[in-house]
Amino acid sequence: MSKAARTDTQSPALHDADSHDLIRVHGARENNLKDVSIEIPKRRLTVFTGVSGSGKSSLVFDTIAAESQRLINETYSAFVQGFMPTPARPEVDVLAGLTTVITVDQQRLGADPRSTVGTATDANAMLRILFSRLGKPHIGPPGAYSFNVASATASGGFRVDRGADRTRTEKVTFSRTGGMCTRCEGRGTVSDIDLTQLYDDSKSIAEGAFTIPGWKSDSFWTVRVYAESGLLDPDKPIRKFTKKEMHDFLYREPTKVKVEGVNLTYEGLIPKIRKSFLSKDKEAMQPHIRAFVDRAVTFAACPECDGTRLSEAARSSKIKGINIADACAMQISDLAGWVRGLDEPSVAPLLTALRHTLDSFVEIGLGYLSLDRSSGTLSGGEAQRVKMIRHLGSSLTDVTYVFDEPTIGLHPHDIQRMNELLLRLRDKGNTVLVVEHKPETITIADHVVDLGPGAGTAGGTVCFEGTVEGLRAGGTVTGRHFDDRAALKETVRKPTGRLPIRGATANNLRDVDVDIPLGVLTVITGVAGSGKSSLVHGALPHQSGAVGAGVVSVDQGAIRGSRRSNPATYTGLLDPIRKAFAKANGVKPALFSANSEGACPTCNGSGVIYTDLAMMAGVATTCEECEGRRFEASVLEYHLGGRDISEVLAMSVTEAEEFFGAGEASTPAAHRILGRLADVGLGYIGLGQPLTTLSGGERQRLKLATHMAGKGGVYVLDEPTTGLHLADVEQLLGLLDRLVDSGKSVIVIEHHQAVMAHADWIIDLGPGAGHDGGRIVFEGTPADLVAARSTLTGEHLAAYVGA
Repeated sequence: MSKAARTDTQSPALHDADSHDLIRVHGARENNLKDVSIEIPKRRLTVFTGVSGSGKSSLVFDTIAAESQRLINETYSAFVQGFMPTPARPEVDVLAGLTTVITVDQQRLGADPRSTVGTATDANAMLRILFSRLGKPHIGPPGAYSFNVASATASGGFRVDRGADRTRTEKVTFSRTGGMCTRCEGRGTVSDIDLTQLYDDSKSIAEGAFTIPGWKSDSFWTVRVYAESGLLDPDKPIRKFTKKEMHDFLYREPTKVKVEGVNLTYEGLIPKIRKSFLSKDKEAMQPHIRAFVDRAVTFAACPECDGTRLSEAARSSKIKGINIADACAMQISDLAGWVRGLDEPSVAPLLTALRHTLDSFVEIGLGYLSLDRSSGTLSGGEAQRVKMIRHLGSSLTDVTYVFDEPTIGLHPHDIQRMNELLLRLRDKGNTVLVVEHKPETITIADHVVDLGPGAGTAGGTVCFEGTVEGLRAGGTVTGRHFDDRAALKETVRKPTGRLPIRGATANNLRDVDVDIPLGVLTVITGVAGSGKSSLVHGALPHQSGAVGAGVVSVDQGAIRGSRRSNPATYTGLLDPIRKAFAKANGVKPALFSANSEGACPTCNGSGVIYTDLAMMAGVATTCEECEGRRFEASVLEYHLGGRDISEVLAMSVTEAEEFFGAGEASTPAAHRILGRLADVGLGYIGLGQPLTTLSGGERQRLKLATHMAGKGGVYVLDEPTTGLHLADVEQLLGLLDRLVDSGKSVIVIEHHQAVMAHADWIIDLGPGAGHDGGRIVFEGTPADLVAARSTLTGEHLAAYVGA
């Protein structure tokens, strides 16, 4: 039979395996989702949009991605599962057609001082192998070039039992060559403590020599352990201590001592301060503690390794005159060129892999970074793009990629490049799911899912499914605002003063001199990596003395707190609420705290009972005693305005603002805080909602609401449009105007054209990224920028406003 004949006899019907071309979700109820049922086409680009808090992340991340990950984890043995995270099954009736999900989110990379861009992407690992093979002189294996590996030697004997009368001792010697600098232990910086900030050496301990916050003379655990340890003379001025006494006072190892019959641990002052203050997150400290740490501790580049983290031996080994520290310090676009110049057949596969990784950095718009950049200093958008590196060029197909606002931190000029990467992933046969607000990315979607119509309890339903053209005509909030464009101001505010910055050289800045106007809305813009954050966060704080009232910086960093922390506790809102309940009922305020006396004794105020099932998903069951309300039954009998404390914490900000605004429950202090939360667009979040459920943009707006009550004269906002729907941007612009009109100076690092158009003054950095940037390429009004079109920003802003 001929080939043509065989073809004619084949059935035209699809194979059963080809019919699974949809991801089916039925009855999704995670968080605020209301029995959502949708079908998502595979091997297409689907964008999920909707106002902030409408349920996009609940559907894409907490339902689809979470269930795929849970099912994959179940394929491993019980032993392996015991070492893995164990998420519970999402609240959904049916999830069919799932594929392996790769999540690329905005979670910042670990801020460990030993973590760098190179270690986070495996580029460092490949460089270490390269130097161990080609470096001259040869100093050892790849570990000899690692700043996370310390050199070690050991020797000793061990007994080998070979049966009766055949036991003998063998001597074994072990040695390992590491590349860690011994002075800074691979951190690149050393810290020095200013002893004059810890104590007054003209006084004795008994006279109150300590000047450390919280160290009171009668404190049993701090001052008295030094005074009554028997190791020091408490009545002798510290400056008259002998050499041994000074060593015991400052550096003594932990030693058991007895004070008034109680066994305590005495430890030298320096290690005690390091453990008490330096091991904690500075952002989580109280303001006066943070001020003390800033005064008492100085950080400087390690003098032994010049901040490279590497030992002298590791720095002595070179390839074509370049050592591994030099290579890691290069801008990645330059390092990629250097690697392309290496031609050594013996390591050809390694060079190919390294070139691909470095070229991926450049391709994704991160060529301005260096491999020795600390990963904790990357923005959320940069961290997300760094995570994408390993997926570019992957041979895997039929994978579901999930992205959380991949255009965050990108200049309009760079968004087109990101769109091309998303389309390339799709064209390789993958399903791409994107949560996004930017019209430029929504436009390229094959399929759009719009959630809403509102936020929080007012959202959680699918308002539209279909094409971009259908969304435009669909009448949903997203559709109505899809083509919104902010207009240039007819008149701009006049500055009330100037904040001069002179000779700024942080990171890639090139001796920048600029005057930032005060009393107006100033936007700092430029392509990613042009030096915006370096200018504002690096140079501005040092000028704060010229401002008088100081600089308040509001970023998108994580808010420290456990699952017990919520917007009410973070903003201080719970204090006036507790006092109002206490006054209305004639009882103590502590009763109305789920972390204090009023907590349900069964669940300790958490509302749920957690049961750990080892390698299986832990189970959180609602506490039967308090039925999830977190408080003792007796506390819930006390009411304010007809509501108990658990009902108040279940309210949204909008509901609570109305509740505490008038009537019996009128509480002006609480109403003011709630008003600020509503002003920043957080009216939909619950007062008792765990902080861990907030997005990066929501965290920033929560911090902004908290700082708005302060006395800062200059507010610095880092991309406040992050996570904001098109409809919410107008509200943000109104908030920025109110801040300026109240006498504040507002400086915004931003790429969104609506904010640029609304600014009174624009400072544009560039013209490129990394060493191609770091210069002021324009400063003036938005209208002047549009008229000149002399920069990339000017061109995109002109196109945006239709000029």
